[in-house]
Amino acid sequence: MIHTDKPKSFELDWLQIAAVLGLMCIGAAFIYSASSSNESSVTLPWFKQFHSKQIIWYIAGILGAVVISLIRYQVLVRWSLVLYWLTILLLLAVPLLGKEIYGAKRWIDVGPLRIQPSEFAKISFILVQAHFLSRPVDELRIGGNFAKSLAMTALPFLLILKQPDLGSALVFLPIAFTMLYAAGTPKAYLVKIVGVTMVLMSLLVVDVLFAPKNLRIPLEEYQRQRLLVFFGRDFASPDATPEERKEKRALQKSKSYNVEQALISVGSGGLTGKGWRQGTQNVLGFLPRTVAHNDFIFSVIAEEKGFVGSVTVLTLYGVILFTGIRIAGEARDRLGKLLAVGIVALLFSQVFVNIGMNIRIMPVTGVPLPLLSYGGSSVLCSLLAIGILQNIYIYRKVY
Repeated sequence: MIHTDKPKSFELDWLQIAAVLGLMCIGAAFIYSASSSNESSVTLPWFKQFHSKQIIWYIAGILGAVVISLIRYQVLVRWSLVLYWLTILLLLAVPLLGKEIYGAKRWIDVGPLRIQPSEFAKISFILVQAHFLSRPVDELRIGGNFAKSLAMTALPFLLILKQPDLGSALVFLPIAFTMLYAAGTPKAYLVKIVGVTMVLMSLLVVDVLFAPKNLRIPLEEYQRQRLLVFFGRDFASPDATPEERKEKRALQKSKSYNVEQALISVGSGGLTGKGWRQGTQNVLGFLPRTVAHNDFIFSVIAEEKGFVGSVTVLTLYGVILFTGIRIAGEARDRLGKLLAVGIVALLFSQVFVNIGMNIRIMPVTGVPLPLLSYGGSSVLCSLLAIGILQNIYIYRKVY
């Protein structure tokens, strides 16, 4: 048999590409709808308006996806450790060089661009974790290797949590668990991970709901308030004075406003919606314009295109996830399989969390909706992830 590093033909998964293009078209249209009622946005030059900047990021992401799809993934992961440590350095630089927005430092300005290192950390983490876990299964039974895998997960998790960005940090956990499971890590190790995670989450809930101030876990106050809103608990402590209780209730009302308006938007769309750019929650500003085009873009779509539009979005995501799983099953080696599994876990986690917080089954965490939410780093990294999936598909028959 003649071995070659080149595929016989650059066969792409066109079904996945069609779904990605569909989501990008929807994203551009509804970011325009979500921001067009904002006078300050409309008066900006075209290249500074939200939808125009998003289209520019789409083009940059497509070019990046094309490039990354042509570099054989076995070659790409050779640089995974370098990429991983570069993103760790960026995360370390965020507290020093980062720009504070809404009380959190998550972004670094690079000339005219603003990048979010946590988004790039997700991609580099998948690359380095897949490379590490692609070793023979027998080696994964060694406790030291399992500990190294957990350490690679914990480092970006803790740095992102420190920003603070609880939502992006938590995304690393399902990615790591899914990749460990797909790699064949002993079930005893995985059970321990699940057990420890459940205990920690239970402690967090108990802390938020019941712990006195002097025994609380060190969470940012706005994170604690978001969890209290999600659980429907009073901000005021039982021993609060009437004045303090009144002040806390006013604060609670303001903090729960976004979530309530997003839920109203989703529910008011009906079967076919109110029409593009006709959503009253958005146009009249009930759904705050600072979040309508990013965290709550799904609510805008649901109000303006109703149940039909919501199902269309979910179907397109389903196609991407299904084709990603199929690519993982057809991958020529363990490395390709693990890369594909990690990317599917990343996309699924973000879709589940973002749509979940729009319909109030998840607390608000600021996790973007891939390819739909406004944001350059998120769009670029989502398309790079799609490029890696296409890469695995292209090289699946190369031996």
